[in-house]
Amino acid sequence: SEEGSWRSEAAYDYVDTLSPGDLAWEFLRRNTEYRRSYDEFLQAGEITEELTRELHPDGGCDFAADPSVSAIVSPVFWDVHLDPTVIVLSKTPAECAPPSLDDFIEAQAAAVGSDGEILRVQIRGERFDTILHGGDGSPGALVLLDDLTPDRLSALSRFWAALAGKTVSPDPRITRSRQKRAREMLRVLDGRASGATYRAIADAVFPAYDHDAASWVGSAIRETTIRLARDGAKLVQGGYRTILRRPRRDR
Repeated sequence: SEEGSWRSEAAYDYVDTLSPGDLAWEFLRRNTEYRRSYDEFLQAGEITEELTRELHPDGGCDFAADPSVSAIVSPVFWDVHLDPTVIVLSKTPAECAPPSLDDFIEAQAAAVGSDGEILRVQIRGERFDTILHGGDGSPGALVLLDDLTPDRLSALSRFWAALAGKTVSPDPRITRSRQKRAREMLRVLDGRASGATYRAIADAVFPAYDHDAASWVGSAIRETTIRLARDGAKLVQGGYRTILRRPRRDR
């Protein structure tokens, strides 16, 4: 479990490979209320109206995924209203000529997973989640007009570049530094969940620094560790949604 492996740096190597959607799930699945609601869902054997409100708070996740399982083991799919990178594809009028949308996707991409109407495809090494409204006619894209429209257009541009065989720009939602900090936050959160002190966590996460009792109170590493725990907790409590979007300064 995460609570037992937080001392190992290697145990979190997988975080470096996660997409923003996968990374958001890593924080959500550590939410105690979500875990409780999911357990109730298993006991009830169905999603009741009350559980729906708890599992999907304030436009949150649109699924009931097992919080004990990482996204690298079981794919997680986000609702299009929450994740602006979900590509909505639809047919255009039939007179615009073939091929059909289904044939177009089959020819261009390899399906690597699905969840209901959402299909995960891989195009020249890039992964995209798509919603397909198939049929005859040339393929087209639908872009929702909301606060996330700029992010949706950015995602559509990356999708088009992959289809056209052009260079695909990096996903603007994640950077190496942001991913590195997320990795540290997850370790600190798991350490705190196991009952470890901030000092014990710092020993594991920042082994290159001394953490003796005499200097610990005024240590910059102490403040960094506490900040990682605080900011990580915010992501667990709903802030994970921000990982699905471009940083505010980039909008």
